[in-house]
Amino acid sequence: MQRINEDIKNNTFSQVYLLFGEEAYLRKQYKDKLKNALSADGDTMNCHYYEGKDVSVGEIIDLAETMPFLAERRVIVLENTGLFKSGGEALAEYILNPSPTVFFVFAEAEIDKRSKLYKAVQSKGVSVEFAMQDENTLKRWILGMIKRENKNISENALNLFLNKTGTDMENIHKELEKLFCYCLEKDFITEEDIEEICTQKVSNQIFDMVNAIADRQQKKALSLYYDLLALREAPMRILFLIGRQFNILLMVKEMKKKGYDNKTIASKAGIPPFTVGKYAAQASKFKTKDLKQALNECVEADEAVKTGRMNDKMSVELLIVKYSAM
Repeated sequence: MQRINEDIKNNTFSQVYLLFGEEAYLRKQYKDKLKNALSADGDTMNCHYYEGKDVSVGEIIDLAETMPFLAERRVIVLENTGLFKSGGEALAEYILNPSPTVFFVFAEAEIDKRSKLYKAVQSKGVSVEFAMQDENTLKRWILGMIKRENKNISENALNLFLNKTGTDMENIHKELEKLFCYCLEKDFITEEDIEEICTQKVSNQIFDMVNAIADRQQKKALSLYYDLLALREAPMRILFLIGRQFNILLMVKEMKKKGYDNKTIASKAGIPPFTVGKYAAQASKFKTKDLKQALNECVEADEAVKTGRMNDKMSVELLIVKYSAM
């Protein structure tokens, strides 16, 4: 990120930038920064945007070879094309010897570092990974925005806010905007304000539901399920998220048993490092065999619904009832 900021400040650019990783908010911020720095505002003649996997590599190369019209550069922005996983070989060869007037900005959620296109970018340009941010970084970012609004927040309220929003920066930003509007006339943001206006992320509600199941609080688990249905969450999506939660718990439990550190566990389980303790605590409430059985039953419930043997809403309800009564 520092390299990109320095390039923009000094007006000295590489011909190729790759922005990749899980954190979509930062990817978008830096994609827009580079696009605005490389091209004049509103210059649709020389700045081109492509998104999705249907992009034609041949068309991109032809465009790259076209001289810019009354401008210094031709800028091509490509987002989530999948070319860094397959199909980018021809573009990789071109990037190694491009027209001196063309500048590429790639923004990809997922890449394969073994691909020819990634290696070409490494050789010719700049690649920056935007990983999920840790808890301290997120808190500093949130506090910075709160301070700019001339407001204050307690540590407990900040923790509650982060627990509700999760670690996705786009979601955090959206929920903060709502909170600022709600607290427009107030100097201090309270826990009551957060409870009143901020939306709990669905994955967090699933975590709470599985926690209630683990604690044999059947009434609470079912209540959380009915709340999700009231919010128009599809039963099959809820089933998928419950299965995902059981799978994460199984992975965390087994890796903890083998002595892996939190950073490794987080990477392999696909969760933020600062949440590993929370998942480990929840996993300890289940036996390994019960987690494996619950995973199998999620798959069986999914199959039963798809083959018409069971109603989708009822299949999830029965699963919750069974495991909260064990």
